[in-house]
Amino acid sequence: MLGGAYLNSMRFQPAIPTRGTKVPSSPEWIHEVKHGHDWTKRYPWIVESALKNRTRQFVIDGEAVVLGVDGVSDFDALYSRQHDEQVQLYAFDVLAMDGEDLRQLPLSLRKTHLARLLARRPDGIFVAPFEQGEIGPDLFRAACRMGLEGLVSKRRDRAYRGGRCLHWVKVKNPNSPAMKRAAEVDWSQ
Repeated sequence: MLGGAYLNSMRFQPAIPTRGTKVPSSPEWIHEVKHGHDWTKRYPWIVESALKNRTRQFVIDGEAVVLGVDGVSDFDALYSRQHDEQVQLYAFDVLAMDGEDLRQLPLSLRKTHLARLLARRPDGIFVAPFEQGEIGPDLFRAACRMGLEGLVSKRRDRAYRGGRCLHWVKVKNPNSPAMKRAAEVDWSQ
């Protein structure tokens, strides 16, 4: 177990998935829907929700999401900033908890710790759903039909590593609102 002072001095570099063209389809992979762009720095009040948790020290990796009336993430609503009060954090990993650095644990164990951390479901922070195994390609097609950004597939047996990760693969839906918005921004520059 690491001391709290050590935990506070650690830097947590985010893991960055490798761009892929094909979703892995074997039991070693966990698949998470990619809802939209990382805007968490724009929503510092999400931290207030985190402070309601009984565990006083933790670092989670997640994504800011606004859900539409149909329950599907709405990238345009997030981007517009007109719905800031509805933004939720979909947590998909826990990197540290109770002064202990969890990054060396395999993803499957970190997911167990994350579920325990958020078991009381603090308002505004939820465990992001995921699927495991061969379902990846079917899940990607379903995410595309729903207009979501795509899918991130991660090896369930790997530690968390900051920077570009070969054991994280992101396959994007070229027709998602996030991708269209990115193309508009790139075109205008």
